Amino acid sequence: MLAVRQHEGRMRWLGKSVGKPIARMAGQMTLLIPHGVEGFVSRQDGSISLRNILIPVTIKPRPQPGVESAARLIRNLQLPAGIVTLLHVGPTAEMPSLKLPKDTDWTWNTVAKVGEAADVILQTATELHTDLIIMTTDGPEGFLDALRGTTSERVLRKARCPVANLPVGSMLG
Repeated sequence: MLAVRQHEGRMRWLGKSVGKPIARMAGQMTLLIPHGVEGFVSRQDGSISLRNILIPVTIKPRPQPGVESAARLIRNLQLPAGIVTLLHVGPTAEMPSLKLPKDTDWTWNTVAKVGEAADVILQTATELHTDLIIMTTDGPEGFLDALRGTTSERVLRKARCPVANLPVGSMLG
């Protein structure tokens, strides 16, 4: 778990990120909590208020590890019923098929929207009052990702809830 500052514009170029390189090199799921965001664990009593999870899904990177991670989180924390929204940014027909868990009381919804991925993810997270975004990532690919950041980095810059970053190379399947 890492607390991160959200830099935009010129500050992004001037500020040296500590959290993002650690998350990239860890090769494990990393929970990133933006500065000023409370998160879903109460500081007063340790209670968990996690009822709404958003998982962006696309063909690449593989989304199944994100679904499996959400299911493990729900089971391991013994969370009461909530909603997981699987968001595909693109045409509905291109949404990847996923194996959804049947051993939780949670509702698993699928939604497809068109637009720029990071913007659609952030807008949907706001609309749904998301408590956690779980994103699978392959890491940066090519010049544009190096310049502007990966989709998960761009989401993290503006997210108003914790973001779990899951490098798919760290998990099998």
